[in-house]
Amino acid sequence: MRLVTVGTGTVVPEAARASACHWVEHGSTSALLDCGAGALQGLARCRLDWGRLGHLIISHFHADHIGEIPSLVFALRHGLAKPREVPLFVWGPQGTKALFDAWAAAMGEWLTEPGFDLVIRELQPGEAVTIGEYSVDSASTPHTDESIALRISGAGSSLGYTGDTGPSDRLGEFFRGVDLLLAECSLPDELALDLHLTPTSLARMASVAGVSRLAVTHMYPQLQVQDVPALVRAAGYTGELIIAEDGTVVPV
Repeated sequence: MRLVTVGTGTVVPEAARASACHWVEHGSTSALLDCGAGALQGLARCRLDWGRLGHLIISHFHADHIGEIPSLVFALRHGLAKPREVPLFVWGPQGTKALFDAWAAAMGEWLTEPGFDLVIRELQPGEAVTIGEYSVDSASTPHTDESIALRISGAGSSLGYTGDTGPSDRLGEFFRGVDLLLAECSLPDELALDLHLTPTSLARMASVAGVSRLAVTHMYPQLQVQDVPALVRAAGYTGELIIAEDGTVVPV
């Protein structure tokens, strides 16, 4: 399994970071985890074959995680040398179908009927589904009513993705033993909120999960100026730590 962190930023516009978007692939299966602003250009910069994307998985409905989805569908409809013939499967929390219907009402029916099959499936927390060559489990997170975290397993390896979340030992247990945890770390400890992680709360979650590899993403500018690896380690995490940047490639 291979992870490419296409977009590692937040809703704050930054020259070097697009909003949340991550590419996961193994064999013939490619999946995009979220699709925020700047994702399409990021896919091109990373030289990823976005035209063969098979699956889009949505963690929640904040704009920095879904804002570029209509453009992705539009690109798959009009931006390929040959018309797309294979389906695009969209997986998301409760409300995903209503979201696409609302977009289609505002932008046009092409968004739900783009000329290829657009298959929308809603994930229930605690449900395990098969997505291509992956088994995917989801769990609710303390962020929005619909927000979910993901545990993706396949090819003898496993990846955890927090999406956006506040502190939660329950999520730590959900991620227990994954080979790599891709986790948000939004704010410094002094600006802590119940809806996001800080270096200290991230270190606790990773320690509860018992993960030996941690990739940090979704850092607001207030945190980027601090020594995040030192802060996470000072809070008790002892494994490998990667500060993800746009275009970082991580074998899982």
